[in-house]
Amino acid sequence: MLIRKLKDCEEFVAGDGTLLRELLHPDKQPVALRYSLAHAIVPAGQTSIPHALTTSEVYYILAGRGEMHINDEAQFVEPGDAVYIPPNARQFIANNGTEPLIFICLVDPAWRQEDETVYQPAN
Repeated sequence: MLIRKLKDCEEFVAGDGTLLRELLHPDKQPVALRYSLAHAIVPAGQTSIPHALTTSEVYYILAGRGEMHINDEAQFVEPGDAVYIPPNARQFIANNGTEPLIFICLVDPAWRQEDETVYQPAN
């Protein structure tokens, strides 16, 4: 049996600027999964950096409120919302609330750095 406690997972800053903790990844734990599962936080007033994955992704909002941007669409999100992000979609999420925006990220197939494009802001 494999149980991963969030508090035991190392927090790091992901390529899109979110605070991330990987819970399950088939390349890092002995699990027969196609997908990876991570816990993400966007602090109040901050926005993730626009990026795209060649894989599909799902966000499940746990706490806070924000605005999800996928390609040319934007919609407000709140706890209990599941957001499907299709492969190759340009995406970012803005925390326009006063609390951290906390969500689960499920990437299928599992996240790999070479599958992600991060769009740096123009200077």
